Amino acid sequence: MKKLLGLVFLMLILVSFTEFTSSKQQTTANSLEGTWELVNRYNYDQGNVTDTLLNVNGYRQIKIYSKGKVMWTRHSPDDPNEWFGYGSYTNTADELEERLEYGSATMMAIQDTVQVFKFELHLYEDSFSQISLDENGSPESSENYKRID
Repeated sequence: MKKLLGLVFLMLILVSFTEFTSSKQQTTANSLEGTWELVNRYNYDQGNVTDTLLNVNGYRQIKIYSKGKVMWTRHSPDDPNEWFGYGSYTNTADELEERLEYGSATMMAIQDTVQVFKFELHLYEDSFSQISLDENGSPESSENYKRID
């Protein structure tokens, strides 16, 4: 009986340790999967940050990435327009591509001219930046996010 009880106890420890190391591996991998909040935006000139735009007056923007899908929403008390969108995304270590499937009327008007949104991607464990490039491949602006889940 003591051996059986000891064996059960040992198995519980091994299962607990396995779950702990598995979840640790998932959180240390850099992935877009999850929920992100916009921290600020940068404007660039000749590759250098020239301006930092902070979120003010209750402005919030959230993005959720899950299983190849993206959903984002923006709230700005100063803007009467609704801003949200839903679509698919793909990314590599240094590129992000979002394809809008539907969104608010304001966003759908933009989609008439831009079908695919492509960005340079700087991805870290708890933050990422999506950088818009000009026709020469130089950075124009970026949105900088922090993980909130």
